[in-house]
Amino acid sequence: MKKIAILGLGKVGALAARLLHDSGLEVTGHDLHAPREDMPFAVQATDVTDPTALAALFGTCDAVLSCLPFHLNTAVATAAHAAGIHYFDLTEDVPTTQAILDLSKTSKGVMAPQCGLAPGFVGIVGAKQIADFDHCRSCRMRVGALPQNPTGLMGYAFNWSPDGVVNEYLNDCEVIEGGVRKWVSPMEWLETLYIDGMKLEAFTTSGGLGTMCETYLGQVDNIDYKTMRYPGHAELMNFFFHELLMRDRREDAGDILVNAKPPTDNDVVYVHVASEGTIDGHMRREEFVRAYRPIEIAGRMRTAISWTTSASVVAVIEMVRDGALPGQGFLKQEDIPLDAFLKTRTGALYA
Repeated sequence: MKKIAILGLGKVGALAARLLHDSGLEVTGHDLHAPREDMPFAVQATDVTDPTALAALFGTCDAVLSCLPFHLNTAVATAAHAAGIHYFDLTEDVPTTQAILDLSKTSKGVMAPQCGLAPGFVGIVGAKQIADFDHCRSCRMRVGALPQNPTGLMGYAFNWSPDGVVNEYLNDCEVIEGGVRKWVSPMEWLETLYIDGMKLEAFTTSGGLGTMCETYLGQVDNIDYKTMRYPGHAELMNFFFHELLMRDRREDAGDILVNAKPPTDNDVVYVHVASEGTIDGHMRREEFVRAYRPIEIAGRMRTAISWTTSASVVAVIEMVRDGALPGQGFLKQEDIPLDAFLKTRTGALYA
């Protein structure tokens, strides 16, 4: 892998492209809109919805990273599969992942969706904890991308794609409960937890587990993923989507929410992964709890959500390039060793 195309140069895509350039790959960026910062590589105005344009582009590179909205990724993955190149994305969408899994059965390169924060890094941490037990009875994964200084009853800012957030809040959620793989409703199973003294609530959202339920069915008794927010958020979102029926107007819902709670540069990403099980016959609990904040990368301050998401996928790409991960077929996040991930040039940002 020498040449990689990055589709979508928003905050996450632009930073991922810079990190990949710094890691030694030959990068080209593709977006109909010019990026907000000068890039040290070529940037082209490419219509990523045009199959002919994608076919021409993928004939000139070894890999593609899609940082596009989730609903565009199936078409991009199909074009990458046809070209025989490696494919990476950040999607949390379950049907998109299933389509890519089907493509991977005949792929010449690696097909690696879900390489962001959740799914992505959180699953890598969870898999490490599960492997530490002789028998793991539960693995609970929670992630929250939040403003450091919340305002209003909602206590939120849309630093992530509104399409992605609405998708997570409305689609059913896969879990393992009592050894049974099942689907449950989103924005349910409300719980309270604390990180660094900060009170947070957590509730079920879709897609954060990636393929972990399939992988660990019959091995782990209970697995679930929840999103963390400031207290009161879930109640307001349930009112918005269900009592006001905005669930039937997803695009409008995203526009309304972003207009009400626009992005902020002063954000924080909370990660809370806790597992329980037996080691040598004794019950134990392992925890990975972090609060990640903005840091300076490539001469600019980067929001917590942009650098944690970008660093995760770039570290995975570095590992595939260097032969530390398989170069063909479907790549599950839970098959990525945490220790090796943290030792990569970019994964070290998490350490």
